[in-house]
Amino acid sequence: MSSEDLEKYETEMELALYREYRDVVHLFSHVVETERRFYLANSVDVKVRGEGAEVYFEVVMEDAWVWDIYRPARFARQVRVVTFKDVNVEELAKSELEVPESPF
Repeated sequence: MSSEDLEKYETEMELALYREYRDVVHLFSHVVETERRFYLANSVDVKVRGEGAEVYFEVVMEDAWVWDIYRPARFARQVRVVTFKDVNVEELAKSELEVPESPF
């Protein structure tokens, strides 16, 4: 496999991952960013751990989706991340305009 073939394959995988993200983002209430990964989750608990200058974050997420092209299964019931780096947690805005289901 040439380097061009590998690059094309990775580009296609990233595009497929973006499409999957677009299809599932509405199922989740939070976005979580760590140094290594991007997650969608419905429940997020962040705890600061450690003593003195040795501080780290423990993040537990439930009903999560992981942005990672190399994972065969991106949905996880529970994810636990321990990191010394920053963690961003954002609540996703729910659309104020929701189209009601058709009664027919």
